[in-house]
Amino acid sequence: MLWSYHDRVHDLKRDRRFRYILIFKNHGAEAGASLEHTHSQLIALPIIPLNVAEELKGAREYYHHKERCVFCDLIRQELDDQVRVVAQNDEFLTVCPFAPRFPLETWILPKAHGEAFELMTRHEYRNLARALRDTLRRLNKALDCPPYNFVIHSAPAGEPADGYYHWHIEIMPKLTKVAGFEWGTGFYINPVPPEDAARHLREAGE
Repeated sequence: MLWSYHDRVHDLKRDRRFRYILIFKNHGAEAGASLEHTHSQLIALPIIPLNVAEELKGAREYYHHKERCVFCDLIRQELDDQVRVVAQNDEFLTVCPFAPRFPLETWILPKAHGEAFELMTRHEYRNLARALRDTLRRLNKALDCPPYNFVIHSAPAGEPADGYYHWHIEIMPKLTKVAGFEWGTGFYINPVPPEDAARHLREAGE
């Protein structure tokens, strides 16, 4: 599946009209899935979405201020602290991020710096597949097969972000509702500390 994403992204990048290629999966009706069978989606856009542009801007400003990648710093801190780490293999780290928007929100990050999902080797895709499968199995066990969304955050097509941006996957179980407060402010209410979420997911892998 991940290699299919790779092939489709490389093909779509040949079309200069597209500035951003979004890959995501909605699992379960509560997460927005409109088909019963399992599937993921890939959409090529002629613009960079606002949420993506804001994330890129934040990463760029951090890089200009610190002269290093914010995600690389995040990985180093999480590996040192260990309290929000769920699992890891040779090339990928799975964490419950600091200040998550949703209960048991989980990120998978490549340990080596890289700006784009589609620029990995076959060996890296195999290790990513293992990390993704392990994470989803933990969520299924801990939450009894919850609906969820996952989104691949990657650099825009044709706009190099090497140095300041670091691609990753964000997985959001649908355990709470996004309502008026969230829509009105852009703030999220999450009753589960990430340290507790990470411990719960670690135990689910035992």
